Amino acid sequence: MAIDHLSEIFDVLEVRGQLSGAFAVRGRWVTQAAVTSPLKLSVMVRGRCLLSTDGLAAPLTMEAGDVAILTGRSWLRAEGGTGDEPPREFLPRPGDYALRVDGADFAVDDVVLGGHVELDPAGAALVTQALPPVAHVRAADAAAPALRACVDRLVEEVTGDRPGAAFAVRQHAQLLLLEVLRAYLDRAEPPPGWLRALTDERLRPALTLLHEDPGRPWGLAELARAAAMSRTSFAVRFRAVAGVPPLTYLNSWRMLLARRALREEDVRIGALAARLGYTSESAFSTAFKREVGEAPVRYRRRYRTAV
Repeated sequence: MAIDHLSEIFDVLEVRGQLSGAFAVRGRWVTQAAVTSPLKLSVMVRGRCLLSTDGLAAPLTMEAGDVAILTGRSWLRAEGGTGDEPPREFLPRPGDYALRVDGADFAVDDVVLGGHVELDPAGAALVTQALPPVAHVRAADAAAPALRACVDRLVEEVTGDRPGAAFAVRQHAQLLLLEVLRAYLDRAEPPPGWLRALTDERLRPALTLLHEDPGRPWGLAELARAAAMSRTSFAVRFRAVAGVPPLTYLNSWRMLLARRALREEDVRIGALAARLGYTSESAFSTAFKREVGEAPVRYRRRYRTAV
């Protein structure tokens, strides 16, 4: 069975979806806030709204079932509803999962869920590079049924007041991000980067080798042969699709694996260096510091102190 590279990346990056707010309202409404996370989720569960953010030439129309991912944006504003009265303003409150209108009627109310994705700096850099400033997945897209199922489960947990709801909300929010990425990949080609590379069929054999055995000293000729391409064609295609040369990609993958090992294992630095294909502990430490900005020992100590 082929490696599921997207799942592998999710595991290494410790992608965590979080629902950060929800409300149901009838009549005119508006909400706005600064965006402090690299990936912001906005879900129009019921109703319709206009979504604005920096970098959009015109507001985005969100219909029922639509999801938007804002990447690297600094602010968000959404307004919807109908009526002659002044709009009711909703201010986000961190951790406020409860729908904030008593007696909400989903047949007539607008229902909005907001969330974000927690990533470490390495993960944030990779994911923001893989997505456009605003990725809009419509309810009419081919992947809508699976996406809708995630949204419905989130709403059930938010409104059900059941034991374990907070844990369930986190899990479903993470699955929602996965479904949004799948839907986005089904209908649009991402910019050059890891997400596009993982979905490129011609590069898949070579990427599988890099992911299965990152400690091996891979050469361009071996990787090109696995992809059934000439060295020149392979190098040109890899850079065009992944945004970097093959061995630069390999080094970045090794550094992601190193971060995870330093967070989760008690492995010695020298043993980790050998596992990842470095000839010495000092060579690994130099590469790690160049990529991450601090030595492996300091990274491990800082991470575990923070946790």
